[in-house]
Amino acid sequence: MSCTRFAPAASLRGSLRPPSDKSISHRAALIAAMGEGETHIGLYLDAADTHSTLAAVEGLGARVERLKGSPAGGLLIQGVGLRGARAATIDVGNAGTLLRLLPGWLAGQDGGSWTLDGDESIRRRPVDRIAVPLRQMGADLSAREDRLPPLGIQGAELHGIEYELPVASAQVKSCLLFAGLLAEGETRVVEPLPSRDHTERMLAAAGASIERDGKTVVVRPAERLEPGSFVVPADISSAAFFVVAAVLVAGSDVILRQVGVNPTRTGLLTILERMGVKIEREEEMEGGSGAIADLRIRSAPLQATEVGGAEIPLAIDELPLVALAACFAEGTTVIRDAEELRRKESDRIETVTAALRALGGVVHPTADGMVIEGTGGLVGGTIESQGDHRIAMLGAVAGVASREGVEVVGMDAAAVSYPGFERDLCSLQVG
Repeated sequence: MSCTRFAPAASLRGSLRPPSDKSISHRAALIAAMGEGETHIGLYLDAADTHSTLAAVEGLGARVERLKGSPAGGLLIQGVGLRGARAATIDVGNAGTLLRLLPGWLAGQDGGSWTLDGDESIRRRPVDRIAVPLRQMGADLSAREDRLPPLGIQGAELHGIEYELPVASAQVKSCLLFAGLLAEGETRVVEPLPSRDHTERMLAAAGASIERDGKTVVVRPAERLEPGSFVVPADISSAAFFVVAAVLVAGSDVILRQVGVNPTRTGLLTILERMGVKIEREEEMEGGSGAIADLRIRSAPLQATEVGGAEIPLAIDELPLVALAACFAEGTTVIRDAEELRRKESDRIETVTAALRALGGVVHPTADGMVIEGTGGLVGGTIESQGDHRIAMLGAVAGVASREGVEVVGMDAAAVSYPGFERDLCSLQVG
């Protein structure tokens, strides 16, 4: 386990392109594997989780070719078609997105048999939120204690249902949309609040019959998908660490290139702007999975805010950074309606609370969020990542913004989503 110390930075300046979007990379590989013919994927994320997805689709029979001489992340995937996945045991590694999306595709392939398993962290992550609606569609699933991996899937004939999501979740929604492609009749997924819509956009681009009717996403059965190509934008969840670092470190001026700014993913930007940050969008254009833009961020004093309701699914992965920023704000910030944080790679309500308290923050956990009393900054100290990549990177950002620096125990966890994070953070530091 690695221990890395992050010293206070005088300022952060410069520009970089954060890694490609992990969520879109997962979906691009899966939809390409479901497709007919070859799909070209540009700028696919090079990280442990997305490697697990490539290994998974290869295990299911798709051919994956890494293109030489093309920009980093260039892939060609020869799909097996919607109903052509071969039986296999799939190791999802630490990829929770893969664990929750893949069963939707496999469950409707009558006669097939698959087992999905993963690392120690994955084995603690419940699958009942996808198992319950899939079983209503006719899926044949088995799990440890009926809710934990390994997850067994026996392919079966599915029928469309209307399912109201108890909690807004792009992963559960995507799983059911994949299943709906192979089900008889319409599948209707009703969201309590809007969640990221990459899957809908990418399936539509591949030829699926899919539409939104108010809060409901409707998908109809398909004979084939023909994705053709996808280009993966920079991940706003990865960019978020530099956004917050630039806000917190005095004198900073940072430009982040080609970031996906789909409105269903930009909750953090909205929250920070409400706290007093000015974020400039430059070179904005529309891509296949949503809008893309360069983001310019400068340091700014922060005011406390309240975060909850419809904002939560739009910023769920970035809420730990909201809590960090709140430590530097004037006033008391409240995060509520975020019980989903307890079901991530770690219980992020507890791990974020412990980490920020260890650095001098005043944070109180609640059942569905946190209350953070702004103190104008953090002293520094030592935190443990608990094997959670986002906690590791949060510690690094806290370090450059703190008064005395932060040592992160388990910094190697960052490689799950961002292997070059330390290098990129260092490249922006001045002093």
